[in-house]
Amino acid sequence: MNLKSAHLMLLMVGLILGILLAFQFRFTREIQHTESVQRVTELSEQVNQMKEDRKSLQAEIDTLRNNLDRAASVPLTDELKEELAKAKVLAGVSELTGPGVEVTLNDSTITIRPGENPNLYVLHDEDLLRVLNEIKAAGAEAISINGQRLLATTEVRCTGPTIVLNKNYRLAPPYVISAIGNPDTLEKSLKMKGGVAETLQFWGIQVSVKKLNQVKIPAYSPGIKYEYSLVAG
Repeated sequence: MNLKSAHLMLLMVGLILGILLAFQFRFTREIQHTESVQRVTELSEQVNQMKEDRKSLQAEIDTLRNNLDRAASVPLTDELKEELAKAKVLAGVSELTGPGVEVTLNDSTITIRPGENPNLYVLHDEDLLRVLNEIKAAGAEAISINGQRLLATTEVRCTGPTIVLNKNYRLAPPYVISAIGNPDTLEKSLKMKGGVAETLQFWGIQVSVKKLNQVKIPAYSPGIKYEYSLVAG
């Protein structure tokens, strides 16, 4: 093979290689274009389906809203009114009055001697919780502390010399606990021998229990917000 033939062969190989590369590039572009168009079509179909689902859900919401409006317009029976009143009491959204007790708690007036722990002579959240648990066990139907209604979800915790309840309300002693229930039963539960009042008074904590014919418990003032709960369906 002479030099001229070798050049001619290299030229032919280069030409064929170039044609193959051009064909491959065009074929790849067509595939990418086809995939892009297919993807757009799929997304468009998904959007249309979501629009249909939204229309369906909106129609269901409108139906439920109309049913609720019709139910609300129907006069409540005495039984439903009674159930609604009970629900409001449990939710704490209504003001209540009735016989009960008023318990006043305050820090100790005893002079602390050198070396003694001053925390033993001041009220803590655990002291309040013991009083509250005793009142609840004695049948209290509604309780408030310094005018703040207590619910099942109400927390009582110390923050320095004060307590916080219902998340945002900071209270300082004296703490006035109002409770509706049988006055005699509530008083006896607190003043029993070796009970919570006697234990607190041992450290000089001031405890006063008064029976009242009329105790007013205010409605729960903060809004009730659920962050994690959903209605099961």
